[in-house]
Amino acid sequence: MTDEFMGPPWQMDWRIDALAGRDALPEHAEKLVDEARAELVTAKDPYFRGIDADGDLPEGVRVEPVRSSDPKGPRILYFDNGYGWLVYSFDRRIADPQILVYEVFWQEADPIEFPTPPPAAE
Repeated sequence: MTDEFMGPPWQMDWRIDALAGRDALPEHAEKLVDEARAELVTAKDPYFRGIDADGDLPEGVRVEPVRSSDPKGPRILYFDNGYGWLVYSFDRRIADPQILVYEVFWQEADPIEFPTPPPAAE
């Protein structure tokens, strides 16, 4: 072990109920969670501090504090254009820094169906 602060990829741990929620998702939603997880564990700063710090994230993914009054507290990572999220915190311990996921949520989007206009009269 080194005395230097470790960098990415970060360790990630899940609360049991968050992991159970992830495992209960449909396969395509579970894949979205895995993609969001990959972005999080490879980020230089998992809290994405600073102006437009999450600008390198893929389309439909963004990060913000759970409460604006607690900027050093838990974060929420939105994925699938806001239809899903992970609530997590980052513990910057010297020996073993890690991300802890508290909650996973995903809601399938309802496709908007517009009525088909009647055919034009000739």
